Amino acid sequence: MSASASVRSAVMTRDDAENGHRTRLFLAWMLAVAVVLVIAGYGYNYYTLGATERPFSPKHEILRPSGTIGIRLGMLGVLMFFLIYLYPLRKKWGWLGRQGNSRHWLDFHIVLGTTAPIIIAFHSSFKFGNIAGMAFWSMLMVTLSGFVGRYLYAQIPRNLNAAELSMKEMQEREAALRKELAEQRATFGFAVDALYQLPSAAEVARTPAVASLISMVLIDFRRPFRTSWVRLRQAGFGPWLFSLFGFLPTRNPGLERALRIAKTEAKLAKSIAFLSRTQRIFQLWHVIHRPFSYAFAILAIIHIGLALYMGYRI
Repeated sequence: MSASASVRSAVMTRDDAENGHRTRLFLAWMLAVAVVLVIAGYGYNYYTLGATERPFSPKHEILRPSGTIGIRLGMLGVLMFFLIYLYPLRKKWGWLGRQGNSRHWLDFHIVLGTTAPIIIAFHSSFKFGNIAGMAFWSMLMVTLSGFVGRYLYAQIPRNLNAAELSMKEMQEREAALRKELAEQRATFGFAVDALYQLPSAAEVARTPAVASLISMVLIDFRRPFRTSWVRLRQAGFGPWLFSLFGFLPTRNPGLERALRIAKTEAKLAKSIAFLSRTQRIFQLWHVIHRPFSYAFAILAIIHIGLALYMGYRI
């Protein structure tokens, strides 16, 4: 087999794996949404009752925390949350670490971490008091901080093996992108800076960590609107309107290729500008995220132990 054929085969294999992962992830999200909607739909007229009215509801015996469905929702929520711990454990267990790649695990980690607090909220009938309440709020903080962590994770450029790229490799990649972008700019006349406005390295260095995080989020938030404006200028009002005001691709393949290159270069340039800050915030994030996850695990175990020992009937 020739070298070019080997490269094509490797690319096709990687693309197949990514497509398969995206399909599985989509199905996981759809299943999570379906479960939540079914529970919410069935229990809506119970969960919206006041505390004094619930005991008179015909659904009280099955939806209260110790009810037939309520207790199983608690079991499901706790099971889902403890499955979340497989993600950090894979770094310690070699055989588990060899299964799939880190980014794929992280995606399912987020699905579980997002769904588990909702399931636990249904289990508790939206009553968050005592140890169970402390466990729920700890779990919610884990989930919210997890979204921040996922965003930071995506800001650190990685190669196909999920290892962080060095600054030199990033700069070489950016130079190659800029060269290709210059060719596109000669045709369409817009520069990559039309899609972002970055602070200087000195400004980033002076910016506090939290402010840097907010700045990165705002840059990413503005980019689709800037892309829409470029499509309006380059493609005209008609194509811009039919592309959902420029938020979807137009039918101009040359323009869309130029935009893809520009957006890729813009993201990489932002990553380079904020790299040291991102890595620092990511380290601080671990300091915040882990204690909440450990606190939830301890509180959940205490709550379950007390419920089993004392035979709570709520």
